[in-house]
Formats: sequence, C-alpha cells, structure tokens
Amino acid sequence: MSDLRTSRTRLAAAAVTAVLAALSLTACNDGAGAHDEGAAASTSTSPSSGAASSGADSNSTGSTGSTGSTGSSGGRSTTAGSKPAAGASASKAPGSSGKPVTCEGSNTKTVAAPLTRPVNHMLLTVTNTGSKACFLYGYPSVQFTDAQSEPPVIEDSQPQAVVTLEPGQSGYAAISLSATDGSSTNGRTAKSLTVYFYGRSMSGNVGTAAHPSLPAKGAYIDDSIKVTYWQQSMSDATT
Repeated sequence: MSDLRTSRTRLAAAAVTAVLAALSLTACNDGAGAHDEGAAASTSTSPSSGAASSGADSNSTGSTGSTGSTGSSGGRSTTAGSKPAAGASASKAPGSSGKPVTCEGSNTKTVAAPLTRPVNHMLLTVTNTGSKACFLYGYPSVQFTDAQSEPPVIEDSQPQAVVTLEPGQSGYAAISLSATDGSSTNGRTAKSLTVYFYGRSMSGNVGTAAHPSLPAKGAYIDDSIKVTYWQQSMSDATT
C-alpha cells in the first residue's frame, strides 16, 4: 500500500509538472509570436520602402527623360518662335528703312483752301502719301493763272528746321493773296494754281508739280501776293 501511494504521488507530481511545462511553453510561444509578427512587419515595410524608392528613381528617370524631351522640344519651339519675331521685325523695316526723300507732287497730295482768318489768305496742305519720310524744303513755288513770276516768301516765317513729313503726315504754308486795304495793283481773279517744290539746294524745282483745285469762283490776287515757308503745324502757317 505504501508503495502504491508513493507511485500515485509521483504520477500526480509528474502530471502537474507536465501541465506547468505546457503552460510555460504556451506563454513562450505567444511572446515569440509577437516578436515574429513585429519582425515580419518591419521586413515587409523595408521592401515596400525599397519599392517606393525604386519607383521614385524610375519616376525620376522617366521625369528626367520626359523633361529632357520636353526641354529639347521646348527649346526648339522657343527657337522657332524667335525666328518669326525676327521676321516680323524685318517685315516692318521696309516701311521705316531707307533715307528720306524730297516731298514733291508724286509722293504727296496738295490741297488749297481759302481762310477766313486771316482774310485774303489761302492755306496749302501737303500730305505725304508715300512710304518714306520726305522733306519739305524752303517754301512753295506757286503759280496762279498766267503769272509771270513766283510770289516772294515772307522771311520772318522761316522755321528753325526743315519740315519733315512721315507717311500720312501733313505740312502747311499760307499764301497772302491780296492787300486787305485794296492798295495794291493789278488785282485779278485766278482760276488755276500750280505748286512746285524745291530741292535741298533751293536752286530749282524738283519732281512733279501739284495742281490743287481752287474754289469755283476762283481766287482774287494782286501784286502784293506772298507765301510763307513750309511749316510743321497749321497754326504756325496761319500766324
């Protein structure tokens, strides 16, 4: 009986020991599992980071390639764009290139109009119809119907510089037709007018003459007739 009790006691102790060992093993396995999961998570993050890095490198390469292509294309576009700009500038050059010429009948239009103030005066307006600037030298050489000589110029009207007309611009001169008090001689009514233009030397007429129309009733003139120098502004011509 004593031996039987001893045997049972040993079996019970062994069973308890086995249970305790099993419990201890379970606890150890759970802890290791936690550590393993952590390690697995960390390992899985690293390749993902590497993939992202590889992707970034790939994108960077692609971006560089794209940028290089775009930059090259953009460079060509800019260069191509700059050429038309130069061409456009060149296309404007003919309109402003070349030396100014002398204003005369073939590159201008001349209009003659009576003035109410001052009285007995007529205004000549010459407009540049050409493509280049032109110079109006001196004063107009005018010839009314059957006149034998050109009227003298009013010296006090001489401007400080030669009148220059850009295309489309106008220059002016006034003609004092007759004495306001009727004191002059040889009064008559002229039905036609011819305007000649001087060159730089003022030694003679150049180019083509202009033939502006006069009013239907004509223009009354006498021997006191005079002209002003060409002026850049109408106010200077009529002062």
